[in-house]
Amino acid sequence: MKFRKVDGGVTAAKGFTAAGLYCGIKKKEKKDLALIYSEVPAVAAGMFTQNRFQAAPVKITRDHLADYNAQAIICNSGNANACSGEQGAQDAHRMTELTAQLLQLQPEDVVVASTGVIGQNLPMDKIEAGIRSIAGQLTPTGGQDAAEAIITTDLTLKVTAYSLEIGGKTVTVGGMAKGSGMIHPNMATMLGFVTTDCAISGKLLQQALAYTVERSYNLITVDGDTSTNDMVVVLANGVADNTSITAESEDYHRFLMLLQRVNSELSQKIVRDGEGATKFLELTVKHAASFADGKTLARGVLSSNLVKTAFFGEDANWGRIVSAMGQTDVEFYPERVDVFLGDLQVTAYGQGLVFDEEKAKEILQQKDIRITVDLHMGDENVTAWGADLSYDYVKINASYRS
Repeated sequence: MKFRKVDGGVTAAKGFTAAGLYCGIKKKEKKDLALIYSEVPAVAAGMFTQNRFQAAPVKITRDHLADYNAQAIICNSGNANACSGEQGAQDAHRMTELTAQLLQLQPEDVVVASTGVIGQNLPMDKIEAGIRSIAGQLTPTGGQDAAEAIITTDLTLKVTAYSLEIGGKTVTVGGMAKGSGMIHPNMATMLGFVTTDCAISGKLLQQALAYTVERSYNLITVDGDTSTNDMVVVLANGVADNTSITAESEDYHRFLMLLQRVNSELSQKIVRDGEGATKFLELTVKHAASFADGKTLARGVLSSNLVKTAFFGEDANWGRIVSAMGQTDVEFYPERVDVFLGDLQVTAYGQGLVFDEEKAKEILQQKDIRITVDLHMGDENVTAWGADLSYDYVKINASYRS
């Protein structure tokens, strides 16, 4: 498929505008309120955190997307509006109501999201003033400002967009995400907002989102923690004027691959910006019996603190990899397992090999490190992404609230 990289992030697709500004939530004067708007009604889909503690915006947005319709997304950073009781629910509802009023929508057609410190009430006077201001600042070039407004401890912006011909029309999918810490497969800990001008039914959009989330955001890990506010939301407004996708046709599969491309890139950008991370780890579990088995094994390896610290220390300690595999509940044959660091094989048939330690050191000194585990059991290959665990991760999270 000929994907074409395009600029604009969430405003790359036709018919979308966005804005971002500082309204006073964050202690430092950094953008903390974002708005995304489709100029025409859109179908929508969402995936949400599986953490039992769920923030008010997650609950409200899930309800709002029950009919697969939404036209705007309002998001603040600096305060999670989580564990904030009835007041938190009222505040999240107020954000949707005021946004809807200013954009002449129904509150149920507004997605609301928050990210930041847990357990504090929102400064609603500042947020309401911010919403009144931002509604008048929407622009087709506002994707960058919106992306800046949703980050917290992130050091880099996470935006991307691609186009692909579908049904004789150019269809674009663009997105932005935030996430750096509290990242773990289970809807991870992040926010992701994706827009597309594709015409597609709400149910198929939800199906496509679920499929791609399982193969992108749910295959990343930085530190093993899943937050209270995670969500990925897609708006599809149909402005590309392709024949609406209402069945699992060739057009659907092309759209699925386009959405996968965007979500995979955004999820990898999150890991590359992992708090304190010095290494980007790409682990492929080859020849697994099933996708679920491959995912569980990859998750087990990349979330192991012993594995992560070994890579931080540039130590070719493959024993930690196989040990992490062995403590999962996946059934496999240890005597069949091969392990590679880059192109260097360190384990064959479950036993250690005599390998070139200098070459291993060269591989582990790189920023990007590929790890391959071959189970020799089935036909499924699963690739996941993770980071090492450094001194700086502890420093960042030891003083997060300050």
